[in-house]
Amino acid sequence: MEFKHTSVLLHETIDNLKVHDGGLYVDATFGGGGHARYLLSQLKEGTLVGFDQDEYAIKTAQGNFADFLQADSQPRLELVHNNFSHLTEELEKLGHGLIDGIYYDLGVSSPQLDQAERGFSYRFDARLDMRMDQSQDFDAYQLVNQYSQKQLADVLYRYGDEKFSRQIARKIVEKRQIKPIETTFELVDIIKEAIPAAVRRTGGHPAKKSFQAIRVEVNHELDVLQASLEEAIKLLAPGGRISVITFQSLEDKIVKKTFKKYSEVEIPRGMPVVPEGMKPALKLVTRKPITASAEELEHNNRSHSAKLRVAEKL
Repeated sequence: MEFKHTSVLLHETIDNLKVHDGGLYVDATFGGGGHARYLLSQLKEGTLVGFDQDEYAIKTAQGNFADFLQADSQPRLELVHNNFSHLTEELEKLGHGLIDGIYYDLGVSSPQLDQAERGFSYRFDARLDMRMDQSQDFDAYQLVNQYSQKQLADVLYRYGDEKFSRQIARKIVEKRQIKPIETTFELVDIIKEAIPAAVRRTGGHPAKKSFQAIRVEVNHELDVLQASLEEAIKLLAPGGRISVITFQSLEDKIVKKTFKKYSEVEIPRGMPVVPEGMKPALKLVTRKPITASAEELEHNNRSHSAKLRVAEKL
């Protein structure tokens, strides 16, 4: 199997973890394994646990990383087919305790977008799907055909920042009363019809924001991110680090607010010493997000919106 995917902010993400031999690390979004392969090149002894809810990514990794999965004693790589919101549960199953580092690459992987049958992309005609975990029942087809007009408008506006959300939602409901909306191209045509022609001629693809919003809702991406970050911070050993790459403002806002929550404390006036229970759990390694270099921007289009934030457990 092939899983062609160019990792974003590769060195910045892994180098900031300060990888050391014998450590236990977690790749929360394994995907094509680009970050994992670079980390494993620095980890001569120790273990990397790779999570991915996409069965295709796990099966591909089992072939591409076979040498790391097979070992006489402790394998250097362990793969988990589950969402990263189940970190604690899955690490306990593997017999692991505190971890020395964890990283997230929150972008949709290239194979998910490029496999037409996955129904993620407005560039290919396929049944509406967009499930990252193909074992879950709820998909984009059900969302588009079952959500109320208000629910649709709210999703498009909240997760896609689509200013024509109400017009698009109205048009979707109008069209599905005639027949169910089944494919990506059907939805693209409806979105185009709902957006004024003058607007369609400017900027990017008119369906980009709507498809992003529907994908986020189908996979509960923001809810599981918040839960997973909270778990990850608790799991980090003192000195352990967390690196998170985001690609949209809502994700970045969650990461920024969560890091701030655990790195700042309000000290009552007149208190000379901060009690142990009031001390912050994290310190920020990056005050401002790291973005792609000019060289990476030139060679990897996906890196344009990427932001990396890093924090360390105290």
